[in-house]
Amino acid sequence: MYKYLFGPVPSRRLGISLGVDLVTHKTCSLDCIYCECGKTTDLTVERKEYVPVDAVLAELEDYFSNHPDPDFITFSGSGEPCLNLRIKDVIDFIKTRKPNVSIAVLTNGTLLNDPEVRKSILGADLVMPSLDGAMPSSLRRINRPHPSINATTYIDGLVAFRAEFHGRFALEIFILPGYNDTPEELQALKAAVERIQPDIIQLNTLDRPGVVPNIHASTRESLDQIAAFFKPFNVEVIAAAPKRKKIESYRTDMESAILETVLRRPCTLEDLAAILGTHATEINKYLAVLEEAGRIESVREARGLFYQARNKFAKE
Repeated sequence: MYKYLFGPVPSRRLGISLGVDLVTHKTCSLDCIYCECGKTTDLTVERKEYVPVDAVLAELEDYFSNHPDPDFITFSGSGEPCLNLRIKDVIDFIKTRKPNVSIAVLTNGTLLNDPEVRKSILGADLVMPSLDGAMPSSLRRINRPHPSINATTYIDGLVAFRAEFHGRFALEIFILPGYNDTPEELQALKAAVERIQPDIIQLNTLDRPGVVPNIHASTRESLDQIAAFFKPFNVEVIAAAPKRKKIESYRTDMESAILETVLRRPCTLEDLAAILGTHATEINKYLAVLEEAGRIESVREARGLFYQARNKFAKE
């Protein structure tokens, strides 16, 4: 069992992706209301070695020696990967050890106004920053950033990185009805996109419950209309993930362990990860299957989102 690697996870955008998590759980520069990993507990812009990179490299070496290559190795997980000041060391190691495996960095992009951060991820093949609100009000409402972050420097950093980066640049925009889908908000986003010039815009919306109640997914029809608004840029509406039980890495024993745990008491994602010794991002793929099958349900309580067995299954 790895501590800093997770998956391979079936990704809606990257196929089979081996995740690398370079920060402690929920260490981030944003506290997005839609984050499926839960509320940010360490809201920061301080760069340091949050997890021991030498240990990460050892896990990667073990993985490479014992498993087939994934489609992508992806820096993501439970926080902002660019906060780890040694991310470049890990990218360089992968490029040397597995030059034919693509590297993706999923980042919120808030730190890209720092030249050192930009330099640290230039070796990636694909960088996927996000921009959900180009106006100060929407940035605050949706992303709840660290106080040092503002919309102007955020966008300026994305523009600067785009000019320096020679790989593929995919800008994710997460649409939340009532938050960033008004004509004014969309026009501000389009103006930012015209400055950034991404290779592709990926429109996303809720797939799992977020941090706050009463937020909901955009409809496919609305996403298609927004995609048309962003033309002539290349726009992709993110499709649903591959059926997760068809992925070879799907483990029925993990599914059973989750069910047995939540039958005894409701648990948050973080509770399950701690109890079962598995990365929170990987636990999510099993929760999605179990929810879709109607075997568990999510209930929001004061401490967060809890998962419990559905009444029908609990009586079986």
